[in-house]
Amino acid sequence: MHIDRKAQWVVRQSGLPTIVRRCPDCSSTRHHPSGKIRVNANGKLLDVWLLLSCDGCARTSKAPVHERVHVSALKPARREAYEANSPAMVCELAMSASLATKNGYRLDWAGTWALETDTPNPALDGPGPLTVRVAFELPALVRLERLLMLGLGLSRPGIRRLVAAGRVQLPVPVDGKVHQDFEFTVAGAAPAGLGRLVEAPRPVAQQVRQDMLALAAER
Repeated sequence: MHIDRKAQWVVRQSGLPTIVRRCPDCSSTRHHPSGKIRVNANGKLLDVWLLLSCDGCARTSKAPVHERVHVSALKPARREAYEANSPAMVCELAMSASLATKNGYRLDWAGTWALETDTPNPALDGPGPLTVRVAFELPALVRLERLLMLGLGLSRPGIRRLVAAGRVQLPVPVDGKVHQDFEFTVAGAAPAGLGRLVEAPRPVAQQVRQDMLALAAER
């Protein structure tokens, strides 16, 4: 009798995304939040900016958050967080896709996350299907293929072979990107003929590392 198995993966935050925009003073396009938010009051109207620092020359620039907004339009707690340079608020603004779109820059999520898993061992040869729930601590765009490589300990060809054989059932294409909570299923023991060929034996460990480096370069 097969027993349904469950596992929880969590994409943990390990850093803030790089803000990609051209610096007018140097050739760099890489910026990070300075940790400060500037608030300027003109009567009852407020301007709020997230301050950014260029990685190349340390030039400070501003990303508008609110422009000429009436003070009553902001909740007191949010206004106070702006004025206090709240680290949580800086983090929220730095990760905001809508703010990035509004200001015409791109967020680079490379190096901002790590995968934590409680996948049973072995995941591929258990007595029944394994349902994996993936939760995100941050709205990072993650390549699904890379996520599976890290979580299942397989090379890129191994992951693709599992998907092609129907042993891994995904809600989106394996070469797509994910940024919200989702679930996928891994079938139980391999059917005859497939065996352990999809697993990454020790001699392939170097290839797995190369695959991961290639994926990181694509990000």
